Amino acid sequence: MPNKHPKEAKLDMDREKNDVIEQSDTTQSYEELQKLGDYHTSVGDYAQAQKCYGKATSLSPDEPGPYVGLGVIDFQKDLLDNAEIAFRVACRLAPDCSRAYAGLAMVAQKKGDYEKAFQMYLKCLELDTDNLTALLGLFQTSCKMGSFAKIIHYLELYLNVHPHDSSVTFSLAALYVKEGRFEQSRKVLLDILTLDCGNQDAANLLEEVNRNLAQKQQAGV
Repeated sequence: MPNKHPKEAKLDMDREKNDVIEQSDTTQSYEELQKLGDYHTSVGDYAQAQKCYGKATSLSPDEPGPYVGLGVIDFQKDLLDNAEIAFRVACRLAPDCSRAYAGLAMVAQKKGDYEKAFQMYLKCLELDTDNLTALLGLFQTSCKMGSFAKIIHYLELYLNVHPHDSSVTFSLAALYVKEGRFEQSRKVLLDILTLDCGNQDAANLLEEVNRNLAQKQQAGV
């Protein structure tokens, strides 16, 4: 049998490759499509991500994941009303979906509704204390509202599990300062500097804390 021309052989290989891809598209599981959609979202390929999420919903219409993904895409596009609808659908399908509540909180925060954002971030953290997006959002909304007790509680819970997360630890130290809890702030800052002696932010805040403690001591408080 005569050998094929190299171009013909390449065409055959391309056809076989396309057949495999088409076949895999029809046999991909919900989990695979969800992961693929999340990947495309993470790299900004929203059109491809939406296709994956659409296929995923057709395979598992009661799963919240694709709607969370679609909500994230709409949020990134600044289509806040559409994003809110998608996150609400995810919450309705799975009332324990922490990512859906985080999404609703982000939408509310972007709209300037800090009270609602605060409540949604709290709901998310009740379901998942390790959600860094919710921790950051709660920190930001707490600063806007001047209310720090809740975020301090959740930062402490997070650090019980992740004690060496210096960025979260520093945030906790800063909140202790806002609450006038200088001794606790000093202890946390010393822990940070023990692990990272070159942390200038921690060193600067420690100077401020020490000044406040000295002033309290002089005043006899």
